[in-house]
Amino acid sequence: MSVLSIPRRAVLADFVPGSLVRDVALVVAGAGLTGLAAQIAVPIPGTPVPLTAQTFAALLLGAALGWQRGATSMLLYLIAGVAGVPWFQGGAAGATASLGYVIGFVFAGAVVGHLAASGGDRTPLRTVGTMALGNLVIYAFGLPWLMAATNLDLTTALRVGVVPFLLGDAVKVALAAALLPATWALVKRIRKY
Repeated sequence: MSVLSIPRRAVLADFVPGSLVRDVALVVAGAGLTGLAAQIAVPIPGTPVPLTAQTFAALLLGAALGWQRGATSMLLYLIAGVAGVPWFQGGAAGATASLGYVIGFVFAGAVVGHLAASGGDRTPLRTVGTMALGNLVIYAFGLPWLMAATNLDLTTALRVGVVPFLLGDAVKVALAAALLPATWALVKRIRKY
């Protein structure tokens, strides 16, 4: 393999110089970025779950950091928020009706990070598939938690916990499909010089 080639199982964070200190910094920064993104929240009438930018951050970080750093970053975000750091949406902390979605971020970070390391973020079409799967993982954890926390039946939970967010998710997926492949193209261009 030449010095200029991109390793097959690489993620974007692998091109940041360093090792353990870099990894710790990326994990902490990722958790902090997700906390900041959670503050971008739009309340949606009829649902206890707002539309936030934290889902976008969680999926983007999973792809950029890889499965281990991405999942660890989201686990740090989850644990710190449950422990009292007020960085869940609206400055909340602890167990909220939307905590299941945050739990899903940990698993989505791992899934998206694994797929990204396999090239799932290098073309727009692959990125769409990777991000869509990440969203499904988040819903797989968020929906049951929402049902348990609010005593909703499945149909009502789908109506208030999934359907209102599908358009926003599509926009986030489209942004990721533009951003991640473009970043890879930039990395390749920089490595040529």
